[in-house]
Amino acid sequence: MAGEPIITIVGNLTADPELRYVSSGIPVASFTVASTPRTLNKQTQQWEDGEAMFVRCSVWREYGENVANSLTKGTRVVVTGRLQVRSYEHEGQRRTSIEMQVDEIGPSLRYATAQVQRTQRSGGGGGNSGGGGFSGGNNRGGNVAYDSPTGGSQNDPWASGPAGSSFDDAPPF
Repeated sequence: MAGEPIITIVGNLTADPELRYVSSGIPVASFTVASTPRTLNKQTQQWEDGEAMFVRCSVWREYGENVANSLTKGTRVVVTGRLQVRSYEHEGQRRTSIEMQVDEIGPSLRYATAQVQRTQRSGGGGGNSGGGGFSGGNNRGGNVAYDSPTGGSQNDPWASGPAGSSFDDAPPF
């Protein structure tokens, strides 16, 4: 639907993403992000954790496969997406759940580093498929050679700068 609010959540994965395939063969990765607010108690000068919020998330197609191959339990992530309300029946009772349909997800680099690897796109494209992959704690994804027009490593598109330049010559930031 148009006009849905887009939200961003920063938190930790409570478990490895679960990859499954719906009856039509389309992959979907599901996972939960735990976001716990922290505030500084000005009287004690100690950080205190607030009430944890658990958000169930889903990401579809190749994008879901990339997530399942890249992220693991405990990884701190930044997730942007749209909340979706679903109603269902459980043991004769009508229930409602709220789930985030993921538009973007990546590891938080505040307290960690990540090695980015492009994934090979298979036809189709559009929406949430393809793009770039990343790997954090594990490296279950595959490597794809990248043809760099400026030379450098075949597998590292950032191995060198624009033609005729060197990162060694760049001023520090």
